Amino acid sequence: MTRYAMVCDQRLCVACNACVVACNNENGVPEGGTRCWTAQVQSGKFPNLKMETRSERCNHGENAPCVPACPTGASHHSDGGIVLVAKDKCVGCKACIVACPYEARYIHPEGHVEKCTFCIHRVRNGKKPACVTVCPTDALTFGDLDDRNSKIVKLLESRQSKVLRPEEHTKPRYLLLT
Repeated sequence: MTRYAMVCDQRLCVACNACVVACNNENGVPEGGTRCWTAQVQSGKFPNLKMETRSERCNHGENAPCVPACPTGASHHSDGGIVLVAKDKCVGCKACIVACPYEARYIHPEGHVEKCTFCIHRVRNGKKPACVTVCPTDALTFGDLDDRNSKIVKLLESRQSKVLRPEEHTKPRYLLLT
């Protein structure tokens, strides 16, 4: 079995947006759309301020609420648990957009919903997602959680990680190394 996942090392991410540009180019993302983005989140009060910097996208959860929310079955789990949208089945009703706790979907100008696919078209050909290949600091790592020898498994075993919006119980496949 294969369970694809991605981690973002917050110690290494500098929010340079190389991942965003690579994603947009690789996937032909139209103006106004986004499949991934960077965020800088500040918390705390002076003198104990904290800044988190990270790349964000669909979290490809095992319990992704967008999948059951879709009335046509367009939103579905595919290879390795990646959440996809079948544009030929999508009617643009936006139910999945409302259900997504990560605000990771948008309406394409052609009327269907789009989102991060972990570049499944590349992964199926033995390549890494475009965002991972261009990250100048190697902050992004992609791999199979069921491959005990993979870099992603070794990172998750050696470092603490967290998920965005844990209260949603989506069992995300996008994790943040802290």
